Amino acid sequence: MRKSRKIKIKGKKTYAFVVDGDTEVWYLQMLKRNERTLSVNIEPKLPSKKSIPDQFEMVKSLAEDYSKVFWIVDYDVIIKETREAKKGVETAEQLFIRLREVANKMKNVVVIVNNPCLEFWLLLHFEKTSRLFTNCNSAEKQLKKHLTDYEKTRLFFTKQNNDIYLKTKGQISQAINNSSQLNSFDKYDTAQAFCEMDLFFNLSEIKSTVCS
Repeated sequence: MRKSRKIKIKGKKTYAFVVDGDTEVWYLQMLKRNERTLSVNIEPKLPSKKSIPDQFEMVKSLAEDYSKVFWIVDYDVIIKETREAKKGVETAEQLFIRLREVANKMKNVVVIVNNPCLEFWLLLHFEKTSRLFTNCNSAEKQLKKHLTDYEKTRLFFTKQNNDIYLKTKGQISQAINNSSQLNSFDKYDTAQAFCEMDLFFNLSEIKSTVCS
């Protein structure tokens, strides 16, 4: 069994994030860059292999070392893989639901589901909606009505003094509220909009800083 290697950062807890795409990494990096007074350290992690089992294994591994581990999942990918699955085999959706239940039993793991993707969280900064977007492209199209220059690129997300976090920070309280009012992930009814980013942003140690 792998030896646990405890993360020791004086005066700060460390929160790890397991994500399946670059946009989540860039967003979290910009949150960290701009909110210098956060009482916790943020470390986004992108698995070299992005399958649900690989993400889950990383979550389990990190849970041994970090104060909290947040597993952020774009559900549109799971839906796409489920539609493409061969008959008679466990679908991506069935697999995720099973592994999510295991992860939720870990005391320091929080699973965050966004349906369809992170762009839905960004959209909630500008409008209150429970609309189910069929894929990330449709959510992105709606987001561009508010962020007309939006691009899913490192340059757009991390531009100095005009990054994605700074572009949306003024509306973050609204986004948290809009996210909180949506239904939570329901394994019996996954054909609805989910955005569970509030599970992170409503933590007192986060909200007190980002909403100040």
